[in-house]
Amino acid sequence: MRILLVEDEQHLSEAVAYILKKNHYTVDTVYDGQSGLDYAQTGIYDLIILDIMLPVMDGIQVLQTLRRSHLDTPVLLLSAKSEIQDKVQGLDSGADDYLAKPFSTDELLARIRALTRRKGEIAADNNLTFGDITLIPSTMTLSRGNLSVNLTQKEFQVLEHLIRRGNMISPKEQIIEKLWGFDSDAEANHVEVYVSFLRKKLNFVKSNVTIHAVRGVGYVLKA
Repeated sequence: MRILLVEDEQHLSEAVAYILKKNHYTVDTVYDGQSGLDYAQTGIYDLIILDIMLPVMDGIQVLQTLRRSHLDTPVLLLSAKSEIQDKVQGLDSGADDYLAKPFSTDELLARIRALTRRKGEIAADNNLTFGDITLIPSTMTLSRGNLSVNLTQKEFQVLEHLIRRGNMISPKEQIIEKLWGFDSDAEANHVEVYVSFLRKKLNFVKSNVTIHAVRGVGYVLKA
């Protein structure tokens, strides 16, 4: 899952990014509202964590612009302000949730899980399922019945992305942007390598799920 973090306090931004990466999220960080808007409008993010007090353009302006452009990516607002009217303004502007600073790591992660639950079929324990397989984020494990296999971080991210896309085709370029980033030198063959690894692991757990290649476009899961 790819998260955009828009926070101008660099120490806080670095700390939050570290926590998210430790919990197997892919994170891009920017430090002003205009950059946040530019990144968010690409549409490659599963969640945006957006501070309200930002230079160049404040978080509310960013949020309102995103919603006017019909971008429905979940947004978690961060702010040192905890007054009711500030929360109301943020939520009325299109935010999906609001978290006042300072906040605990556990609460941040819980709110992220709640906001992203709508994407893919996610069990109560936050596992993702598709067909006869279960993807377990806490252990980065792929399982079917009593068979399981460990995944590398990139294997996990590729399979998670395909599961969350459901029956929609994932173009190779989209996978590269979401999992490697805009500035990466990753190419289509990087995706092909990890898809090959995942196919072997799906076979290992004797799953009926297959990663179907759509010639010239990308991949889609079939059960």
